[in-house]
Amino acid sequence: MMIFNRLTRLRLRRLLRLRRRQVESATQQVGTNLEKSFFGRLEHLLGVRRFVIGWLLLVALMIGSSFSQMLALSGYYQEMKPIAGGTYSEGIIGTYSNASPLFATGSVDTAVSKLIFSGLMTYDNNNKLVGDLAKDYTVDVTGKHYIVTLRPNLVWQDGQPVTADDIAFTYKSIQNPDTNSPLLTSWQGVTVTATGKLTVKFDLPSPLAAFPYSLTNGIVPKHLLGQLSARQLRSADFNTVKPVGTGPFVWSAIQVSGNDPAKLTSLIALKPFAGYHRGAPKLDSFVVRTYKTDDQMIAAFKDRDIMAMAGLNDVPVGLKEADANIYNFSLTAERMVFFKTTSGVLADTQVRQALIKGANIGEIINNLGYSTKSVREPLLAGQPGYDKSYWESSFDEPAAAAQLAGDGWVAGKDGVLEKAGQPLTFTIYAEDTSENHKVLGLLDKQWRRIGVRARAVFQSAADLQATLGSHSYDALLYGISIGDDPDVFVYWSSSQADVRSNQRLNFSEWKSDKADTSLEAGRTRSDPALRAVKYKPFLEAWQADAPALGLYQPRFLYVTSRSVGGLNAHTINNEIGRYNNVFNWTIREARVTD
Repeated sequence: MMIFNRLTRLRLRRLLRLRRRQVESATQQVGTNLEKSFFGRLEHLLGVRRFVIGWLLLVALMIGSSFSQMLALSGYYQEMKPIAGGTYSEGIIGTYSNASPLFATGSVDTAVSKLIFSGLMTYDNNNKLVGDLAKDYTVDVTGKHYIVTLRPNLVWQDGQPVTADDIAFTYKSIQNPDTNSPLLTSWQGVTVTATGKLTVKFDLPSPLAAFPYSLTNGIVPKHLLGQLSARQLRSADFNTVKPVGTGPFVWSAIQVSGNDPAKLTSLIALKPFAGYHRGAPKLDSFVVRTYKTDDQMIAAFKDRDIMAMAGLNDVPVGLKEADANIYNFSLTAERMVFFKTTSGVLADTQVRQALIKGANIGEIINNLGYSTKSVREPLLAGQPGYDKSYWESSFDEPAAAAQLAGDGWVAGKDGVLEKAGQPLTFTIYAEDTSENHKVLGLLDKQWRRIGVRARAVFQSAADLQATLGSHSYDALLYGISIGDDPDVFVYWSSSQADVRSNQRLNFSEWKSDKADTSLEAGRTRSDPALRAVKYKPFLEAWQADAPALGLYQPRFLYVTSRSVGGLNAHTINNEIGRYNNVFNWTIREARVTD
């Protein structure tokens, strides 16, 4: 055993010595190779540094080029597109008091009401009447009985279903004198009946082709208001802080700021209605801010407190195109000088005709600062009955002067014509806006050249309304809303010149039996060709009697701080027409893959 152990130890020692020598030999070989292959060649590195640096730069360039090419190629399969989201804030001049479509008047109230409520009918982006809550309607052969069918599955913003009872309740509330709705006169004599869950019948006392155009006002819910008396409807919280409609936006909150009544502002916050029947709005919220003056609103716009301004008369001075988008909405309206035909020098038809010939409308339009169409007759171009052969007289200064001379007017003091000791002078009233100053300034210069003196009186909007109500003017520069339908009965019928009429919108106080008969016949015919025939006598009388001077179609000015997706300037009937497709508006963009 001892011998075995001794031999074993000797063998292990020899093995260890052998392994040590092998390790030492390997280490020596590695050192020699490292010295020869690496450290020995370092001295040559400086000689090839340009070559190495060049390759490194080439590799970096290739990586950068590849990255740039990848970004460039992304444009072939990605593009900037509108996306949902964001808060839209709009400023309006005025005061908020009522969102209910039964009572809303003024720019602020009608704007908020339009955003919250829907009507049976509305207008598309081509300003054509289309169904809103209504799926369709029919009219019988007499033209007096209309049946409107609602879209299925409509819901109020509180989740309750919309039914024909809501429609009937809305119009019966308007018709009740105790409700004191400003829409009352438009609905007198019409019987409204819910004939089914989704059908409503309207029975008219006489045919009226324009009746479907009166179905655009907002509808209110019977289940929330049906328990109130007609008198209680006007004071209900529903009108101010708890409105519930079927429109694209839902009431959220109101905030009033400021201690000075002259600088008081309101903020009305609205949220999108997910159940809106035309598709949920793309905006996260819509905010309406009210201001007392143009200057306040413009300052808020420049401070980025709001991103849109509604209803200014002119683009603010100093506002750069890079800081704003200008939308000029052409209105289906007519800006005219209405001659009061019942008194003074303007009672003379020869004088009125001469004034029309002495007015250079082209010069006036060219100085407006925006593009628009001229107005040459009481109907708008494209409407049934519109006929160029009944245009008012064109600009012809020598003919105007000759006509006045033939009517007995002779030169008097300061170049103003006289007749029987009476100078050919009159007063024109207008709202105090820069555009009206410009228009009347040009008309005064043009008429002075034919011996006529027209003195302009500019009033605030409120004071002008009082002047309109009393008809206390010689002439009036004013705009009248026509709409898509050519029924202009309310502006030119003799009945509307009577002091006993509800609105007295015949501002010229023009009376013509021929025109009255024609207007009545035209508004009762639904066939466009037949309506055109019936309106001819009216147009002939209007052309011959010259009760007004047609100027141009006015605009609605809308200014935004950025481009708004889905918002395009087009023809609208009134200022809230800008909201016709508000549910499709967007203010955000992102690069997306097709």
